[in-house]
Amino acid sequence: MEHPSAYRGREVVILGLARSGVAVAKLFHHMGAIVTVNDKKDRSQCPEADELTALGISVLCGSHPPGLIREGIALVVKNPGIPYTIEPVVKAISLNIEVVTEVEVASLICAAPMIGITGSNGKTTTTTWVGLMLKEGGLKPIVAGNIGRALTEAALEAKADDWMVVELSSFQLKGTDRFRPRIACLLNVYETHLDYHGTMEDYIASKAKLFANQTSEDTAVINWDDPVCRSLIPHMKADVLAFSAKESLDYGVYIGGGDQIVYRDKQGAEHRIVSVRELGIPGSHNAENALAATAVAISAGVPILAIAKVLREFQGVEHRLERFATYNGVTFYNDSKATNPAATVKSVEALNRPVILIAGGLDRGSDYMELLPVFRHRIKGVVALGQTRYKIKHVAELAGLSRLKTVDTANNAQDAIGEAARAAYHMAEPGDIVLLSPACASWDMFSSYEERGRMFKESVHNLV
Repeated sequence: MEHPSAYRGREVVILGLARSGVAVAKLFHHMGAIVTVNDKKDRSQCPEADELTALGISVLCGSHPPGLIREGIALVVKNPGIPYTIEPVVKAISLNIEVVTEVEVASLICAAPMIGITGSNGKTTTTTWVGLMLKEGGLKPIVAGNIGRALTEAALEAKADDWMVVELSSFQLKGTDRFRPRIACLLNVYETHLDYHGTMEDYIASKAKLFANQTSEDTAVINWDDPVCRSLIPHMKADVLAFSAKESLDYGVYIGGGDQIVYRDKQGAEHRIVSVRELGIPGSHNAENALAATAVAISAGVPILAIAKVLREFQGVEHRLERFATYNGVTFYNDSKATNPAATVKSVEALNRPVILIAGGLDRGSDYMELLPVFRHRIKGVVALGQTRYKIKHVAELAGLSRLKTVDTANNAQDAIGEAARAAYHMAEPGDIVLLSPACASWDMFSSYEERGRMFKESVHNLV
């Protein structure tokens, strides 16, 4: 797409309200575009609509009306979660109207260099870590995107001496064309979101867009241990800084000397940072996230001492293996951000006590057999809910688990998660852990993983 200022007097359609849609609509309106915002939800469910209407922006709610997309529309900006199969998007593409996401728009107006962080798992933790490292190092980070503020809103305020630290999903990246982060980080690639992308090839290609416009002046931070990530390296023009939890690297960040996080620079000098045992959050997956965050921060010029301080002190983010309560010797963890089986496996492996697992949610077609080994060896009991509850139950039965309950999803979301919390608590004994780690997206019952996690924590606090 062109710079947003080039759309003065031209028609731009925004699909989807929410936080990013509102920010993009305001931007194009300010730039002089003729803006129409469309959301399929009823107007009563779109509290942002009145604010935009008051600015003179046309807002259409309740359906995708005929004629919304037609010849003469200059650009469509869609909410990342809206699939490419809906009629307005299909029609726009058939008319050769460019369809982008907020990331593309923000990247063209942002004066600050961008750090883009993506991956199937670990994005939020790594992005948060990077923001804290830059701040500790005396730089000026602005954390935005999937985490924090709407990216367009933040980009308008960013100055040349800031750093924009952005958590990015495959949904967002698929709708980009000219986006060029100064530092791009790909954490890992697992099979997920196939209901949206259709194929792994499309999912991987969307992730790879993070590197498409980088040059030799930029840095690509890559997981050397992930075969998909590694396969992308030959196609990159950026300087590649790898990280590895399994191998010593000639140039990169790795675990060496037993359990030391080490940076080896291009001259071959080794810089020891911290021991993995010193990390403020547990788990092998968080050690990998620490390696990635360290590599990104080094690329941005953060001193080693500042990186080490943050790695030791950071205690994690809400909804990601968040320890929040202990009652009668039973400890509760909220891991609602674990929206695929691989994330749940990593979380269970990070804990060293018997686990009662609450899992289940939106059915994206997986059989969840990936969970079978941890069910057999690490799980004491399972409470299954959501659309996938019978699939989760089946895996638990194959694992030979006898402590097993399914929760009827005919109940409203709060009642269902409350019933799951009670059932798990009654299964547990002193010394056990009750872990909400759903292995599924939340959208069958909840508006977001955040809502799911908050309701779970509220339910636990109401147990006693």
